Amino acid sequence: MCGIVGYIGNQNSQGILVEGLKKLEYRGYDSAGIAVFTQEGLQVVKAKGRLANLESKLEEHPLAGSAGIGHTRWATHGKPSDANSHPHTDNSQKFSVVHNGIVENYLELKEELMAGGAHFTSETDTEVISHLIAREYEGDIVKAVQKAITYMRGAFALGVLTEYEPDKLVAVRQASPLIIGIGEGENFIGSDIPALLKYTRNVYILNDGEMAVLTRDAVELMTIEGNFIAREMITVDWDAVTAEKAGYEHFMLKEIHEQPRAYRDTMLGRVNAEGNKVILPELSLTEEQIKNIRNIQIVACGTAYHAGLVGRTMIESLVRIPVENDVASEYRYRSPIVSPETLVIVVSQSGETADTLAALREAQANGAHVLAITNVVGSSIAREANDVLVTLAGPEIAVASTKAYTSQLIALALFSLYLAEVRGTQTAEQVAHILAAMQALPEQVETILAQKDAIKTYAEQISDNKHLFFIGRGVDYAVATEGSLKLKEISYIHSEAYAAGELKHGTLALIEDGIPVIALATQEAVLEKTVSNIKEVKARGAEVLAITHEEHVTDLLKSVDQAFVIPKTLPLLTPTLSVVTLQLLAYYTSLALGHDVDKPRNLAKSVTVE
Repeated sequence: MCGIVGYIGNQNSQGILVEGLKKLEYRGYDSAGIAVFTQEGLQVVKAKGRLANLESKLEEHPLAGSAGIGHTRWATHGKPSDANSHPHTDNSQKFSVVHNGIVENYLELKEELMAGGAHFTSETDTEVISHLIAREYEGDIVKAVQKAITYMRGAFALGVLTEYEPDKLVAVRQASPLIIGIGEGENFIGSDIPALLKYTRNVYILNDGEMAVLTRDAVELMTIEGNFIAREMITVDWDAVTAEKAGYEHFMLKEIHEQPRAYRDTMLGRVNAEGNKVILPELSLTEEQIKNIRNIQIVACGTAYHAGLVGRTMIESLVRIPVENDVASEYRYRSPIVSPETLVIVVSQSGETADTLAALREAQANGAHVLAITNVVGSSIAREANDVLVTLAGPEIAVASTKAYTSQLIALALFSLYLAEVRGTQTAEQVAHILAAMQALPEQVETILAQKDAIKTYAEQISDNKHLFFIGRGVDYAVATEGSLKLKEISYIHSEAYAAGELKHGTLALIEDGIPVIALATQEAVLEKTVSNIKEVKARGAEVLAITHEEHVTDLLKSVDQAFVIPKTLPLLTPTLSVVTLQLLAYYTSLALGHDVDKPRNLAKSVTVE
């Protein structure tokens, strides 16, 4: 959601800004724009829609200058339009701002500024910032920004330029991510590392309440209050090719195929050489703390929440600790019961999910120890949690999460086994048995990927349906929720997931002739019950696809229309396999409908506002 880039140096900034914005497209956006210092002064070009629209405008009106800022916007205030696009300026056109986040008190600030003569040209909260800075400017842009911030409430990352001081670029972070890139005779800002990788691998990561003043030859880091900060520079070791499609038609398909590697990488170094013990040296939790845990809360949003549903079953089954799942956006508002004996696990692909970050802070304020599971080292959630278990999925570009979700499942399985080891709820032999099954998962995923042509054929068959249902029991139901989300978010087909045993309590009223129902039937303990539920929907005309193991196909085909086979593994680990089939199903359904698979409408990759 929303992307910021900024440049100050000796090169023409327009191309650098646009290229940086392209690397941030995965965050989701509805408009884009840049502001550049030119010989005629500070000039802005922006456009609703894709970056191609901005590039077309820049072909007609190029901006030549060696300092500038750029932005891709995901609407929070005001509909997508040229006027509401960033950058925003004040009435004098001397100050320009790009902004990620929300200014919560923008309406009262807007009224105050209008009373002082300011004229607004957009519906956004961001335009307030440019007018505030202009009002407070007395010859020092840094002090003007610092003073403007004192009036603002909310979450924001800012890039600020003024025509009065064209040798400076000011960046601010308050609860929204911002990176500073260090070059030779040039420096950069970006809301995420991929925006800068083409130009530098040396970065500073700003923390909340910090700002940076960039010139061509130097970067000064300071608090918003103006106290200078010494910070160790980070060298990014990502291979830039990981942000490219590597020959796949879409990032999503590439990332689905990267899951075997992501599984291996997330387990790498976390299992001993003998393969019978989990090692998590990055955790500070002591054995005494682990033994004193009385309950666990798993808090997350969207796909990460669905990973938490599987995690709950893993922990309760292996460790026998009661676990609750919470949607992060609801967590703070239900007055959760938390104590020092509560472990809160927050799960977030980006590590910047605003609601999850707020839940983390709520849990800590009430005395809980917080473990974060995230894919981004140095993210806000990773820095603020008491402990961090980093998934090693690598950069995920497609908006619809695939390898990040399954890596979260691997991390949750590892952590569950670690708890079981410490608390003695599983024997060494049992732990070794589970770890051996986990080590086999990457190759088993490869066998599912080899079925993609059959899955594609089925996806094309169902793509003209308006409604579709997923059913399952136990962890099959947890996987059904994720499969349903994947389908609806990229194909736009209305889809719902139901616990199969709940069908008779109302949902059967929705079943009619020909409606597709995807039934996950992988759990031995409830297989007979699941088959009974399948017969209930078949009796009412549903067309049923079953996802099951080879040994059950013959019997199931007496009750279903089609079946896909997944390799056999332990019941608790089955979600890491069955979901891959559902990811491919969603992908090929979207493809059959001609949608933009990587950038579904109305959605963003990293949701950094509430």
